[in-house]
Amino acid sequence: QVTVNGQSREVSEGTTLAQLLDELKLPTKYYAVEVNLEVIPRREHSQRRLCAGDRLEIVTLVEEVEMAEGAAS
Repeated sequence: QVTVNGQSREVSEGTTLAQLLDELKLPTKYYAVEVNLEVIPRREHSQRRLCAGDRLEIVTLVEEVEMAEGAAS
């Protein structure tokens, strides 16, 4: 079991960060992931195996185009 943004989630032993992110079906490709207070670079997501008790924070980022549209409103 891991914690994702404060919510408990069951994961199988050996699940990688990339697999979990795929399961979550994030609505954007712009996000940052922190595991146990360490930012994990995207290139390491497929190698980073999750362990019981890991605490993840996933922060989605707003695309620049959306920011520009909001500023123009």
